[in-house]
Amino acid sequence: MAAPDSTAVRTALWRALHVAVDLPPHVFADDLGLRLADPGDGWRHRDDMDPATAGRYRAGMVARARFVEDLVAEQAGRGVGQYVILGAGLDTFAQRRPDIAARLRVFEVDRPGPQAWKRDRLAELGLDAPEWLRFVPVDFETTSWWDRLTAAGFTAGEPAIVASTGVSMYLTKEANAAVLRRIAGFAPGSTLAMTFMLPAELLDDGERARHQATARRAEAAGTPFASSFSPAEMLAMAREAGFRDVVHVSGTELDARYFAGRTDGLRVVRGEEFLVATAGAAARGTPAASS
Repeated sequence: MAAPDSTAVRTALWRALHVAVDLPPHVFADDLGLRLADPGDGWRHRDDMDPATAGRYRAGMVARARFVEDLVAEQAGRGVGQYVILGAGLDTFAQRRPDIAARLRVFEVDRPGPQAWKRDRLAELGLDAPEWLRFVPVDFETTSWWDRLTAAGFTAGEPAIVASTGVSMYLTKEANAAVLRRIAGFAPGSTLAMTFMLPAELLDDGERARHQATARRAEAAGTPFASSFSPAEMLAMAREAGFRDVVHVSGTELDARYFAGRTDGLRVVRGEEFLVATAGAAARGTPAASS
């Protein structure tokens, strides 16, 4: 049983750091991920948890989590009944937001070892899985995640929302195209929210340096980045996969949405952007953004 990878842990800690050191209103409040990760008393002294140098990174983490959760809430309110989290890691939506999650069938898709570790930690914390939460362990190198998803009770004929954040950069372009083709074939009205990494040449000098530092950490952890996309390339690939409506949501737009008016300078690190794509029919409530 493998512990969660360093990226999943870092994401959970940055979310907790936002609540601990940033002024309210908080964009996203999640300290349960910290309890799950159980990093020990000294976690605030980690180099990557320095409030000054990690500000834009934690802003990016909480902004993307908030964006997805807002979209899930919106779609659940419109009657969508299934939510798939690809690469769930230490995601805590099902435990934090039962007001929304209880109206859905929530499918957490992740590698078997880290997922088993997470389930044990949830049990230790007294957070048993409700009946509407389905864990879907998948060895992505040897097993079809789609087969495992349907075996776990996913209904192919009903719309779903699918979230894939912090995953695409670890997959080849061919693998990303295959994922897009599969999700484009979901029931009409299904929505995908997926982050993707911009190529370094599209970033300014400061953002490029931050991107390179992140890439070095990923490679040192044994999870090197495998792909990046310009917004135009990602939109074209989604259309080619079969999505009818595709939208690019930039880091600048996330800043305007979630950080406008803040006096603490908290802003999203540019480099990881969103694709929002709807299958089969016109988008229902897709957040306003540039297409």
